[in-house]
Amino acid sequence: MESKQNKMAVMPMKQLLVTMSVPLMMSLLIQSLYNIVDSMFVAGYSEQALTATTLVYPVQFLMIAVGVGTAVGLNALLSRKIGQKRVDDACRAATTGLVLVLVESLIFCLVGILGKQQVAGLLTDDPSLQADCLSYLSINLVWCWGLFLQTYAQRLLQAVGDTVLSMVSLIIGAGVNIILDPIMIFGYFGCPEMGVAGAAAATVIAQGASAAAALLFNRTKNPLIHVRLKGYVFRLKDVGDIFRVGLPTIVMQAIGSVMNFAANSILLSVSSTAVAAFGVYYKLQNFLMMPMNGLGQAAIPIAGFNLGAGNADRIRSLQKILTKAGIFFAIAATVVFLAIPGPLLSLFSAGEEMRAIGIPALRIISITFLFSTMTILWGYLASGLGNGVISMVAGALRQLIVLIPLMYVLTKVFGLPITWLAFWASEGTAFLYSLFAIRREVKKKTALIESRQEK
Repeated sequence: MESKQNKMAVMPMKQLLVTMSVPLMMSLLIQSLYNIVDSMFVAGYSEQALTATTLVYPVQFLMIAVGVGTAVGLNALLSRKIGQKRVDDACRAATTGLVLVLVESLIFCLVGILGKQQVAGLLTDDPSLQADCLSYLSINLVWCWGLFLQTYAQRLLQAVGDTVLSMVSLIIGAGVNIILDPIMIFGYFGCPEMGVAGAAAATVIAQGASAAAALLFNRTKNPLIHVRLKGYVFRLKDVGDIFRVGLPTIVMQAIGSVMNFAANSILLSVSSTAVAAFGVYYKLQNFLMMPMNGLGQAAIPIAGFNLGAGNADRIRSLQKILTKAGIFFAIAATVVFLAIPGPLLSLFSAGEEMRAIGIPALRIISITFLFSTMTILWGYLASGLGNGVISMVAGALRQLIVLIPLMYVLTKVFGLPITWLAFWASEGTAFLYSLFAIRREVKKKTALIESRQEK
């Protein structure tokens, strides 16, 4: 593993970021692609099915928020301990992380068993839509173990710089999902036609396959970090260290779930087609923003390692290169949304009403991609430096505090497409906050490193 450590310590920063982020970009693009394919098959089944899966998305997003937030906190902690050459401490923290994700899985599983009716009732009053939501939640919540375990195991690989095997595990899950989707939704090869429930079943089976692969890779290929149950002692300090970064990330991600729920409620007052159009936008946006998320996820272990190793100049270099790369990808995504919104919507069997709503939405919101990209990337960098609050506050500004009230007012007063201008205000506000906050954080951490070196 010494070579891995040396890679994060001495490899030229641009090369290092490319080496680590490209497999992550591919992983996330593939993951987002199978989410899009999933929606395409569901849309082919019926527009109501697409609306139902859009309505349950905040619940899925909440699970992802908890799993990813815990994994981000663990990733930052492990990378820092590896940089400090404290491998035994890293292994103990990894074991604590496993305990945490298993408890989180159990909580959501119990919600699925005991509270799925109540959750479906919160999402919609329409009996038909509610029935479809319930079908999806009955499977997605109860069998959520794969989602949490795959996220956990993939971050253990990323913490030691192995983003390729992390990518492979996601590819396995994506392949399983894409194969099973049409079989289970439409009922091919002897499988009963399951509709919305089939989409949920295909997803959880794919997550389980991805988790199994990632856990196996850690067992056989991870040279440093292993779960050690023998002699393990649960320590609250490890929990605190994980959630110091992880909890703000969970809150920030959960804000996305609240935003989706609130936006769906606002748009449902216009029409169910508006909800479906927004769901399509959100998945397309996630797909085109995946390269930025790959960059950000690569930045966490790099920043954490170099913070632990006391390399201030490399932290500054990482910030500069991350910013330049983000600008490039944001402009590319904006051009795509501005140029071909119609063909993008056609992938989801969009009718005339959905096109009339979706085309202006894609074009108006895409203007904010530069702001949102920099906000997201700087949040990842701050998390790698041990500060998850910056990402949390920025997420609250861009997805909740400014966006939802303004979206509500614009919808009630002006209607669509003026509603989408709320994104301009929210993303601009979050960008200005993030710009100030990341400059302060990098300056603070690098000054602390240099002051220690002088002593």
